[in-house]
Amino acid sequence: MVVLDGRFAGLPPYVDEQVDEAGARRSLREQIARLERQLADAVVASFPQTRLDISPPAGGGVPRLLSLAELEDERDSLQRRLREARAVLEGRGAEIERNRILLERMLLQPKRYKFARMHRADVDMGGCGAWQVRPRLGLIGMMMGWWQVKLSSGCPLAT
Repeated sequence: MVVLDGRFAGLPPYVDEQVDEAGARRSLREQIARLERQLADAVVASFPQTRLDISPPAGGGVPRLLSLAELEDERDSLQRRLREARAVLEGRGAEIERNRILLERMLLQPKRYKFARMHRADVDMGGCGAWQVRPRLGLIGMMMGWWQVKLSSGCPLAT
């Protein structure tokens, strides 16, 4: 037998007219389910300090069986939205880390950070309150260079 271009000479090329899409559909549905779980985990992990907009794309609202191309588009859309959510969370984490370092420096050297203020939400601590660098004993402390960091008592009374 002579082989030309990956086919046997004298035989027509084999074309399977009935392709079974069940395996491909199952694989895509599993990938979509995994991506949706990961996206939901990202939203839960970020709540309430960081709001993530993960609203689903506008669909026709008509229940139907999606084609393979539509399933692939849905998977790609979920991957893009998950990447964006992770980038937002990474940025928020970096901001919190910078604020924690700043708070540590404020606590160690309050004289250097006169009148600086850091809220508890800025360092990812729940509740109300803020740290503020203030002079000890008011005007006398300011003139003498006596600075301290005070944590406010919390939320103001509801009116």
